[in-house]
Amino acid sequence: MFTINSLKFDGKIHRIWKAEVVEAKNDILILKGIFEETVNHQKLGVIRCGTISYEFYWTNRWYNIFRFHEPDGELRNYYCNINKPPVIENDNLSYVDLDVDVLVWKDFTFEILDIDEFEENAVKFSYSPELREKVGESLDKVLQLIKDRDFPFDFKI
Repeated sequence: MFTINSLKFDGKIHRIWKAEVVEAKNDILILKGIFEETVNHQKLGVIRCGTISYEFYWTNRWYNIFRFHEPDGELRNYYCNINKPPVIENDNLSYVDLDVDVLVWKDFTFEILDIDEFEENAVKFSYSPELREKVGESLDKVLQLIKDRDFPFDFKI
């Protein structure tokens, strides 16, 4: 069982949750979490208690991808975070969330979220030109995975 720590750029904890290992190999860790309470999300709507989250973390990529399933197992949507590569220490996985997200529905329509928040934090925290470029590159890679239906968008449970 891992404790996941989603951090903001200044190191402050944004969210914490638990997830179990589904698979670990090479540079990828696949975890499974279950929402312990109902969450109201501005774009996702109501995420019910019991919703299952398959979480894909790469140690060398600047994004992670979550695949949400309803409590009955039906695919709900994907949620992609642009972030610094995770740091894994013992049973803790921590990553710095860089604000930009991509919401992907079952039909693979998608919406890029929080560009405004990224721009505000880029000024607030003085993001380097290199960091800004890496965020843009990572967003492009995620969008290409979505369009091509490449792993993990083709992942079979």
